[in-house]
Amino acid sequence: MRFPRASGILLHPTSLPGPHGSGDLGPEAYHFVDWLLGAGQTLWQVLPLAGIGPGNSPYMSNSAFAGNVLLIDLADLHAQGWLDAADLQPEPGLTDAQVDFSVVHPFRMQRLAKAATRFGQAGSAEQQADFARFLADHRSWIDDYALFMALCESCGWKDWCNWEAGLAHRQPAALAAARVQHASRIAFWQFCQWRFFRQWAALKAYANGKGVQIVGDTPIFIAHLSAEVWANPQLFELDAQGRATVVAGVPPDYFSATGQRWGNPLYRWSEHAKDGYAWWVERVRRTFELVDRVRIDHFRGFAGHWEVPASEATAVKGQWQPGPGAALFEAIAQALGPVPIIAEDLGVITPDVHALRKQFAFPGMRILQFAFAGDASDRFLPHNHEPHTVVYTGTHDNDTTVGWWATATDAERHFARAYLATDGHDMSWTLIRAAMASVADTAVHPMQDVLALPSDSRMNYPGQESGWWRWRFQWSQVQPWHAGRLAEFCQLYGR
Repeated sequence: MRFPRASGILLHPTSLPGPHGSGDLGPEAYHFVDWLLGAGQTLWQVLPLAGIGPGNSPYMSNSAFAGNVLLIDLADLHAQGWLDAADLQPEPGLTDAQVDFSVVHPFRMQRLAKAATRFGQAGSAEQQADFARFLADHRSWIDDYALFMALCESCGWKDWCNWEAGLAHRQPAALAAARVQHASRIAFWQFCQWRFFRQWAALKAYANGKGVQIVGDTPIFIAHLSAEVWANPQLFELDAQGRATVVAGVPPDYFSATGQRWGNPLYRWSEHAKDGYAWWVERVRRTFELVDRVRIDHFRGFAGHWEVPASEATAVKGQWQPGPGAALFEAIAQALGPVPIIAEDLGVITPDVHALRKQFAFPGMRILQFAFAGDASDRFLPHNHEPHTVVYTGTHDNDTTVGWWATATDAERHFARAYLATDGHDMSWTLIRAAMASVADTAVHPMQDVLALPSDSRMNYPGQESGWWRWRFQWSQVQPWHAGRLAEFCQLYGR
């Protein structure tokens, strides 16, 4: 699907300002939409909106369908009458500088629990009816999700394979008893999803009303400790006890000499094919209820994925295995029609990956930080871009452009200075200009590069399991000229 020429900003909601330790779906998110409008930007790209997993990563969620409850705006819960004004007062450790998940998580979860209790005790008839409608609309996933989360809590977040056998293997009698035993926590998790979805829908409607589209992000793989793997073990490469036999990763690459062992269970694609890829169709359908476009992370895995034996500590001894290829996207197109997907086609890309992407007219990605390590034939250089692509200065996995430039090789620096006609004094905005000028239909700029921030503002470092996803900005860092310059570039380059 071809996109109109446009420009946008990459910023996850957790990175927004706000008083409760991390960004959320409250007033600052609406202010950011207004800022985008003033900067001539018509796209807001986010990371996965699902809950966080190990290392606080949004790419290792407990569910492929549920939203991140830590993004719920607490002020809205107060406005609904479910929290007191005192509940909104920040506590020590809730810093503006970065997200300290060890403080943010208990602070927010305690208030969500209080709000859920008050809603259950005194929610109005109109609120209760809306809650019931939400549960009915999301019945395909929310019952399994809420029960799974309640069981995870009661079992100390042990791997579900190690639960009591009746629960691990979903025996009907055990599940029925668990629903009775954990009814209050099941209701809590359902309440949280209701509020997340309602708040997100309001924010998206506001953005769309201002002419801003939301670009989402869907990881190809999901976590083993997730409601969907527990509920559908036949769809994944698991043994009889439910443990993964092989896991996902990538071979040695730009980011790691030993590759990346992600640890996600791999799909048993033959089982998905039997029912016309119904699980994936539903996943994509639900995704487009939340966003206007979606970037599918690790798109190359649909052509072929790196299979790592679960017993291996690194990804070095993996091997390539075929993915579902065109059959999956034909099923999605038949069920949903043409969908605006961006294919993350980075890493080891073979001709079959290009062919699959082009067959369905999905735009690929070009990363300017990768462009200067070779010669004039490098596909990431602007003169080699194609209109049907999305160009980034860098992604959430890259260093900031300031950080990249500080550690670039002498050869990269020489090539970049000559190619971009610069002395290198302002590489963030030099690359932003190059992205804007590119023939690529879409240009996206991480907020860190707009603010020209150094490496300590990096969002993630692939292969490092902790210490990331914490960056936040403050409005005091944003000057009028930032928006003005972005708007000027949009005018100059027709975005």
